[in-house]
Amino acid sequence: MLFKKSEKWSDRVGLYFAISDGIFFKIIKVKEQKQKNKNKRTKSKEQKQLRSIMDEVFIMRGGKALRGEVVIGGAKNAALGIVAGALLTEDRVIIENLPDVRDVNVMLEALKEIGADVQRIDAHTVAIEAKNLHIHSIDDEYIRKIRASYYFIGALLGKYHEATVPLPGGCAIGQRPIDQHLKGFRALGTKAEIENGYLVAKAEDGLIGSHIYLDVVSVGATINIMLAAALAEGLTIVENVAKEPHIVDVANFLNSMGANIRGAGTDTIRIKGVRRLHGTTYAVIPDQIEAGTFMCAAAITRGDVLVKNVIPKHMESISAKLLEMGNTIIEYDESIRVIGKLEQQSTDVKTLPYPGFPTDMQPQISATLALAKGNAVVTESIFENRFKYVDELTRMGATIKVEGNVSVIEGQKSLSGASVNALDLRAGAALVLAGLAAQGITVVHDIGYIQRGYEHFEEKLQGLGADICLAENEKDQKKFRLQVV
Repeated sequence: MLFKKSEKWSDRVGLYFAISDGIFFKIIKVKEQKQKNKNKRTKSKEQKQLRSIMDEVFIMRGGKALRGEVVIGGAKNAALGIVAGALLTEDRVIIENLPDVRDVNVMLEALKEIGADVQRIDAHTVAIEAKNLHIHSIDDEYIRKIRASYYFIGALLGKYHEATVPLPGGCAIGQRPIDQHLKGFRALGTKAEIENGYLVAKAEDGLIGSHIYLDVVSVGATINIMLAAALAEGLTIVENVAKEPHIVDVANFLNSMGANIRGAGTDTIRIKGVRRLHGTTYAVIPDQIEAGTFMCAAAITRGDVLVKNVIPKHMESISAKLLEMGNTIIEYDESIRVIGKLEQQSTDVKTLPYPGFPTDMQPQISATLALAKGNAVVTESIFENRFKYVDELTRMGATIKVEGNVSVIEGQKSLSGASVNALDLRAGAALVLAGLAAQGITVVHDIGYIQRGYEHFEEKLQGLGADICLAENEKDQKKFRLQVV
């Protein structure tokens, strides 16, 4: 006999042959066929879900001042680096205050695909154990859709000295080359090349500490180099680094695992490589951009909102601009109250690396300035394509002229509801804010972008009194329009 009695042909790998009278009979695996059928059903289900998501819109009736309290979730941009960093140890890592948003969930699914044990303890807590990874490459169609997929390169390089990851996607807000990432990896002794849409990196002799000067300030490159260098041999010094709060948070997370990283939050970071990292329990910092979005929501609707679970120090540049516009800002230990003034004044804004005004808040403050008195000049110094949303705002009655990386906003007394498209994550949030302040009904399409970075956005706004809902189809939209105000 070719097989033992205890064995099932359907459980074996490959094609099998049975011998009978010198004749070979090909036996088709039942299990393999079942798996193929299952994959087809799964793909069909995913396609249906995708179509459903594409049909979803936010529909809102504007003109109501937002009032009440809102609790801010964990920082998406910090969480993405921290989730990737969990790969650097084989011990159990527990991450708390994790935002339940699409980008983070895609990262977690990618971890599962390469063999990590990922357990949801609750909606905002996850346990990761990456001791049984079976591949050192990421190849998933969904991972291509988020920018932070490149953090897997630094983590896998640091742990295994090799990585293959598809080039990242995300929002089309401008050129975001990964040349500084490559510069960092190569300085650490890695051969890193782009091949057929993948970044393929390998350090045959291991990673060696080096002195690296970034040509431009890059959040992604800063985090990626920290991930790669944490387990490298010797000392790595990185100059002209990003100083954003989530840079500090990722460094603190790695240090809680036993890394030796100093200087995060300054221009220079020093990383002394260690032999191994251990498990940890770590809570992600509050989301600076989500908090700023709700602060602008209070201002644009002339409301009164207490934004809770924030670090006021992180919000200083945003608070300063809202104060210049005439709004009232009251800071507490872990919350900020914003009282929107009925008549607000325009002010100029220029986006800069932290501690300057964040580029991720530029669309939201622009929407707010659209209803302020006078002219405002907004200069975008980070991403050149960040003004694509302007055409959508003008549909609502905003008067905005764009030339290059500068927009001039002529404040209007009111905006009108319209059907608009979210062209990226933060632009989508800005259109929702405009819709909440506008007269009439606004419908925001392509809200998948918004759901990438805001958890239960419409529910939190509803909690502040906003007349908004997530409509899954035309029937839901009709129902909302027919509601008695």
